[in-house]
Amino acid sequence: MSTQSKPLSEVEHIKTQSRLLRGTLAESLMDPVTGAISTPDTSLIKFHGSYQQDDRDIRDERRLQKLEPAYSFMLRTRLPGGVCTPAQWLAMDALAREYANHTLRITTRQAFQLHGVIKDDLKPTIARINQALMDTLAACGDVNRNVLCNPNPVDSRVHETVYQWAVRLSEHLLPKTRAYYEIWLDDEKVAGGEEEPIYGPTYLPRKFKTAVAVPPLNDVDVFAHDLGFIAIIEGDTLAGFNVSVGGGMGATHGDAATYPRLANVVGFIPPEKTLEVAAEVVRIHRDFGDRSNRKHARLKYVLEERGVAWFTAELERRLGFALQPARPFSFDHNGDRFGWVEGHDGKWHLTLHLDSGRVADRPGAPHLTGLREIARFHTGDFRLTANQNLVIANVSAEAREAIDALVARHGLDGFRSASPLRRNALACVALPTCGLAMAEAERYLPAFVEKLEARLVAHGLRDANLLLRITGCPNGCARPYLAEVALVGKAPGRYNLHLGGDVRGQRINRLYRENIDEDGILAALEPLFAEYAHERKPGEGFGDYVVRAGHVPAPPAKVTPNAAA
Repeated sequence: MSTQSKPLSEVEHIKTQSRLLRGTLAESLMDPVTGAISTPDTSLIKFHGSYQQDDRDIRDERRLQKLEPAYSFMLRTRLPGGVCTPAQWLAMDALAREYANHTLRITTRQAFQLHGVIKDDLKPTIARINQALMDTLAACGDVNRNVLCNPNPVDSRVHETVYQWAVRLSEHLLPKTRAYYEIWLDDEKVAGGEEEPIYGPTYLPRKFKTAVAVPPLNDVDVFAHDLGFIAIIEGDTLAGFNVSVGGGMGATHGDAATYPRLANVVGFIPPEKTLEVAAEVVRIHRDFGDRSNRKHARLKYVLEERGVAWFTAELERRLGFALQPARPFSFDHNGDRFGWVEGHDGKWHLTLHLDSGRVADRPGAPHLTGLREIARFHTGDFRLTANQNLVIANVSAEAREAIDALVARHGLDGFRSASPLRRNALACVALPTCGLAMAEAERYLPAFVEKLEARLVAHGLRDANLLLRITGCPNGCARPYLAEVALVGKAPGRYNLHLGGDVRGQRINRLYRENIDEDGILAALEPLFAEYAHERKPGEGFGDYVVRAGHVPAPPAKVTPNAAA
């Protein structure tokens, strides 16, 4: 049913010729001449959970020495809802120290990333991840990626039910090819007969992201995703899900045909229809997405250009039944709840703040060591949040004191004294490893937060719950377009300043100043902070204020979710 008439992009040809994601990956891994893999294989390895990268800090130096770039690989796990056992944490910790750069990174997709893995170590690293009952399959690539879910599903019995649906969604939408198991785990090669009933032989036009939210918390930013399931809880029962479609954060500087978009809520379904609906939404993206221009290939453009009514009718036609009207729901905020929270069953959950999700041993803050020590005796589990933080979950009342002591000893208690600005801030990896980065993000975040904190303190706003996000490019990996204040990298040391998101994840911000440096950013924010301090209404967020005061226009209707209040 494809409507494709334009020439296919190069990646489409690579997928067509890949033999269901095999390509020449096995041969590339065996090539001793280079630390890289072949160019077509750099597209295919993403489906297996990895990106080829190089250290851009030393790229020029190596070029002068007539050496190839310092190639390495980033590995990302598939971990639905971000839930892992202490044994799995210890496995990832060991791999970080043995094969990677001695750090773990918690991503905005509730997954682990390992950085700095060289080519010869890729296969043993992936094998050991699988031995720990995790995998990296479909963590990247033109498929459904890691399914997000509220990171505290043990808050109630219904949360656990919702989490199980997230796991089932992840499994249902996995690619069926055996290529991953052949290449990385030495399974026997399949002699024909394989097929991809959901994806087809060339998979999707671009990546596809799914999230499951449990109101009143929108801690997964559900409207930023291609597909969202918003849990409707009636009494103590999961009645079903409101379905949202067509969200996405990526954009390209200077290309008006690309833009961030919030998803539209299109209806309600009972739980037993969840997998069927998810598969058909994926198939619509497969059949109608743009396979000629990858910058214009996300599902959001199908929704935007064909219309929500068209999409809903096409979905219902494929399903053979009509969606029910969306049921009322409301979100309070999209951040994490730090410190101890008691669950429904008397167990406790401790949410720790981690700058940009990076777990490392630094002077005075040996976080990697501290969490290893906790994992060695913790009997509950760990929950990676979509805001790059970590929940030590299912802790008995008797174990709280011991965990608190380890948290304090290893400098993991910074959330207790940190400002809301610091606790809520997000940043993507950016330089030196991301090939798309135009400016710093993760490495710049601590210094910029310190300067912004000083300006907030000067105006009596230290405790303002300001949502800041920084990305090194416009592709939106840290969901910057939902932030009240966002810096989107334009060039080294220069950013676009966006303002006007809200703390519920329900409003796209707007470009306020373009291509400015740090001094320009602080100068632009200074008078706004002064106004906000004197003119805000009780409980009014900074993003709400700048929209109300007319400093940025309210977003057009096309990017506003029709969430019921």
